[in-house]
Amino acid sequence: MKGVPAPEFDVAIVGYGPTGGVLAKLLGQLGWHVALFDREPGLLNLPRAVHFDGEVMRIFHSAGIANELLPLVRPSQGMQYLDSAGHLMLERKPAGATGTHGWANNYLFHQPDLEQTLRNAVARHACVKLFLNHEVESVTQDLDSATVNARDLVRGTKQPIRARWLVGCDGGRSTVREALGSALTDLGLHQSWLVVDVLMEREVMLPVATVQFCDPHRPITYVNVTGRRRRWEIMLMPGDDPLAMTQPDALWAMLSRWIRPGDASLVRHTIYTFHALIADRWQDRRLLLAGDSAHQTPPFLGQGMCAGVRDASNLAWKLDLVLRGADTALLDSYQSERAPHVLEYIQTAVRLGNIIQTTDPQVAARRDRQFAEGGPQEIVNLSPPLGPGLHHGLGASGILADQPQLSDGRWLDAVLQNQFAFLSASPAAANELLPSEHSRLKALGVQWQIDPAFEPWLEKLGAKVLLLRPDRYVFGGANTSEELSCLIAKMQIFTLVSPAAPT
Repeated sequence: MKGVPAPEFDVAIVGYGPTGGVLAKLLGQLGWHVALFDREPGLLNLPRAVHFDGEVMRIFHSAGIANELLPLVRPSQGMQYLDSAGHLMLERKPAGATGTHGWANNYLFHQPDLEQTLRNAVARHACVKLFLNHEVESVTQDLDSATVNARDLVRGTKQPIRARWLVGCDGGRSTVREALGSALTDLGLHQSWLVVDVLMEREVMLPVATVQFCDPHRPITYVNVTGRRRRWEIMLMPGDDPLAMTQPDALWAMLSRWIRPGDASLVRHTIYTFHALIADRWQDRRLLLAGDSAHQTPPFLGQGMCAGVRDASNLAWKLDLVLRGADTALLDSYQSERAPHVLEYIQTAVRLGNIIQTTDPQVAARRDRQFAEGGPQEIVNLSPPLGPGLHHGLGASGILADQPQLSDGRWLDAVLQNQFAFLSASPAAANELLPSEHSRLKALGVQWQIDPAFEPWLEKLGAKVLLLRPDRYVFGGANTSEELSCLIAKMQIFTLVSPAAPT
């Protein structure tokens, strides 16, 4: 706009939880100027999320923090759903072995440990400026930018900050979602649970796995977190007095089946209402939503934080291209890809929640008989394809790529930078490219990794060449030179960017 100074920042992020932190880290390491707002003065030293999966560990690796996290997390010992009599109905196997992502399939963690590691990494990027202790009162936008109107809670001053794009990672009561005017679609689960975190003081025989006790008289979840940390989630029943239930005597009474005073110390207790919600719109021009501001899932799959981190990974490379000069329509693919993906996780969590939250004894008895007759079922990690968006061609397009180990022993992600990359088992496909295609790929910084170790994996996917996106999802595959040229042309359509790097 004529006479209006340029925005001070490339991207403003509202909310410094894991979603906002990962997005800030990914953009910061690309050199973009980021303004990061949060109403808290610092890290909330409270246990909240406790699980993430192998895909999310790959994203943490892309953000440069995976190796720092490893000493602070542990592979999951599995999850079990037990019926009213204690018999196994459903099981997610322990995750001790390396999975298809090159990491364990599931991890347990203490959220303050993860967030502190993430914040230490964000602090290494001078281009990311923190506005802590700032209450975001409103956000507005015009044709070329968005403005954060925030109040400094210490000084009482107000300062509008302009950025080219604004992402609301500000949780279930999102100010950004309100400004965007997006309604929430209710997917049909609302239930209050009492969450109790303890620190063990002495050795007590407790399950090593996470256990869902599907008792209709009082459904309870037990989580073996990390070190001496343990969690119980206790469903509120009709007639419960929430205030009375949070008194120490009542808490110890409910935990007495497993521990008593002296065995552990109470760290935190709070009542959560689990929801299954998804926002109708995740973007309005310069405003975008990510994490709990865009969707909320019950905890029965442990995917709430994971979903937000995936949003950040999907959004970061697209914002990077747009900031470099690609068509802003590229961002239209954000919700179209992510919403169907996260919806599958939410719906699965709702189905699992319906199993554990059954409180009618007759319904529970029928449930128990059905599982007893069919035998225990295995819960496997979901990996649904993306919804419609920036992928093309063969059936492999839109799926998350495995992480094969290369012939020299390294893992694929260790040699890929956070950009597009072609993978093939032989140089034949690359040799068939036209000189103009080679030049274009080089200008875009697209890698070409050739390794015979890819052959079994490529054969399984039915492709001789795969093109991976920066977030490790498959853009597309090819088996002929014509298909490969078409794949390159499709990629070029939305990667027409300026060669200039961020300043």
